[in-house]
Amino acid sequence: MTSRLHLRIDGPPTAPVLLLGGSLGTTGAMWEPQVAALAERFRVIRYDHLGHGRSATPTGPYTVDLLGREVLRTLDHLDVPWVHYAGLSLGGMVGMWLAAHAPDRVRRLALLCTSARLGPPEPWRQRAATVRAGGLPAIADAVVARWFTPTFAAANPALVAGYRAMLTATSPAGYAACCEAIAALDLRPDLGRIRVPTLVVAGADDPAIPVGHAREIVDLVPGARLVVLDAAAHLANVERPGPVGRLLREHFDQAGG
Repeated sequence: MTSRLHLRIDGPPTAPVLLLGGSLGTTGAMWEPQVAALAERFRVIRYDHLGHGRSATPTGPYTVDLLGREVLRTLDHLDVPWVHYAGLSLGGMVGMWLAAHAPDRVRRLALLCTSARLGPPEPWRQRAATVRAGGLPAIADAVVARWFTPTFAAANPALVAGYRAMLTATSPAGYAACCEAIAALDLRPDLGRIRVPTLVVAGADDPAIPVGHAREIVDLVPGARLVVLDAAAHLANVERPGPVGRLLREHFDQAGG
């Protein structure tokens, strides 16, 4: 069995595995601000979603179920029986699916700037159509404007340009197929099945997935804990790297072992 997902692996080979899933339109490189600290304690595996980065771009349609099953295939390929999992945006959606549908494979869960249902579906289908017609540059400025607060973007133009380049390098077919997966998504009926310790992080200034989505997840996942970060938009781990790194380290360190 081979994996279709591109991986980046850091940290001690015998340490507990921490799997990181990124946002729509990014690669595992988006987690770079946290990797050094997390890799001191964990075997950190970052993956690119199907249709993203250097992962395969199979013919659609895509669903979050498909994206989650591809992660499970990858863990089987690596002979990894269980992981801790942190995911932002689309990565968080995959994490919720994994914890609900493969509960023996996830020990602790962190969900950042994500949603169990990011409707209504029509804008996502329209975005998919726009990308198929005009490529990622057709939407790049609007998307990146939601990734960072205006203050942060003005102070860090080179960094923001790098993330824009990451977005525009994404396969149009893969990005569009993932948009359609989000359009069809409704994980709310599954959230009560999540029984692992769950941290939910939201950006106070996230226009892409406002804080109310995080509160809904916390209401539906038994025992989940919410942290709202000030001065953070959608890519909160990039805009607030230190606080996010500390939150993740503290949450996953509590597992011991």
